[in-house]
Amino acid sequence: MHGYRGGSYGLDEPRSLRDRAREYALLPQRIFLGVTFVYAGLDKLTDSVFLSASGSGSIGEMMNAVRDSAAIPGLVDLALKSPEGFGYAIAIGELLVGLGTLAGLWARVAALGGALISLSLWLTVSWQSTPYYYGNDLVYLMAWLPLLLAGAPYWSVDAMRGRRRPGRI
Repeated sequence: MHGYRGGSYGLDEPRSLRDRAREYALLPQRIFLGVTFVYAGLDKLTDSVFLSASGSGSIGEMMNAVRDSAAIPGLVDLALKSPEGFGYAIAIGELLVGLGTLAGLWARVAALGGALISLSLWLTVSWQSTPYYYGNDLVYLMAWLPLLLAGAPYWSVDAMRGRRRPGRI
């Protein structure tokens, strides 16, 4: 019987600081991404200018500005069919992804959502950034991948639900 998944520690054996740090290594990343996405979603939802089809600072103006330089112009064209709807979808998606990530609720699904949002923004809004590493959406995409692979095994709703399943210790 092991108290530490993937290790050889018994339930009563103390773990070293290094072992504890390894367990919680993704927690700061999860908190950062969760807070950032909640903030980004709320910022968009409370900005009436952003959620407009046209005008300075609007989602429609931004999509029109990046259309010809996007990696996938068809994705921008799809967004331009309903800029307000696309703006709300991105904002609500960011909010839900952030909340799910912070709570560790369906953490892999939330990380997949965050990765897909970041991928779509990288392929459209920040694609023209030169050199490529100036575009922060690519960095966010890469930051979501470890959470997609690992989930939220500690300090999360997913972990609490996992402990309640029959046959688990």
